[in-house]
Amino acid sequence: MKVLSAAEIDAALDDLALIDRLDGLFRAGCEMPVRHHHPIREPLGPGSSDAMLLLMPAWTTAQPGAVSGRVGVKVVTVFPDNGKRSLPSIYGQYLLLDGSTGATLALLDGTMLTKRRTACASGLASRYLSRPDAASLLMIGTGALAPELIRVHAKVRPIRDVAIWGRTAKQAEALAERLSASLPEAVGRPVTVRAVSDRRAALQDADIVSCATLSKEPLVEGDWLRDGQHVDLVGAYTPQMRESNDRAVQRARLYVDTRAGALKEGGDVVQAIASGAITEAAVVADLFELARGERSGRAADDHTSITLFKSVGAALEDLAAAELAVEATVR
Repeated sequence: MKVLSAAEIDAALDDLALIDRLDGLFRAGCEMPVRHHHPIREPLGPGSSDAMLLLMPAWTTAQPGAVSGRVGVKVVTVFPDNGKRSLPSIYGQYLLLDGSTGATLALLDGTMLTKRRTACASGLASRYLSRPDAASLLMIGTGALAPELIRVHAKVRPIRDVAIWGRTAKQAEALAERLSASLPEAVGRPVTVRAVSDRRAALQDADIVSCATLSKEPLVEGDWLRDGQHVDLVGAYTPQMRESNDRAVQRARLYVDTRAGALKEGGDVVQAIASGAITEAAVVADLFELARGERSGRAADDHTSITLFKSVGAALEDLAAAELAVEATVR
């Protein structure tokens, strides 16, 4: 059994190759049961915070010319009280199995796998939905996903100016300084990276707006949007969270990674439907339909539509990334 650390996964996965792999698996499809949520009541005894065990399985079967399918499951634990013991609140591991025998093939660090596949799912959506000439990006949020999203968007589109906004100015400034040194080398061209304090002005200037936060209050206002923009909402992965207001969802052509996930868990979509601002029919397409050509994204000459992509994550994405990481380390 191969064991891949976070560093090994990060080194093995190429962004554009992973986007291609995601595109291919969304086109082909796979079995993907609903995410399992298992509450763990008071794990440290009476009065302690409840924990959660999350299971995300997916599998493919053998295709002509292929040796076998693959079975994968991500196991994630969320223990809120870990912070009191100076431990991460979230741990994740990914188990990859042979689809014809059930034998274990690899154990991979689930946290890094999730970061890389999440950013590349947004990159795949951007291929279909953002303007090909998009040259400026606003990143809202300064967490672990922010540098991943910035790099991937800058590889998919000719981004030359990146603005970063965060609730804590020092964190935005630190991330901008770090990426000013690393991003140009990663994408092979000059890129300006700067921290900003005026979110509205930065949003109105950006061709692509990416948002990865745990916000429960809108950070992307619909009245701030302008023609031709693409909005990438990656945070707000529960119905109680949201990163955009109803007006933003109303003004945009709405796309999601999966309909089942976004309509159940994506707060930006769920809350807009609950308020009556939109209906489920407002979702133009998911990544399955875009990859299969069943629905259209942005036309090459469309410089006026506002597109909005809502991501909540899918087990298919983990499976694609795990397979690619293992293949890359075998070569």
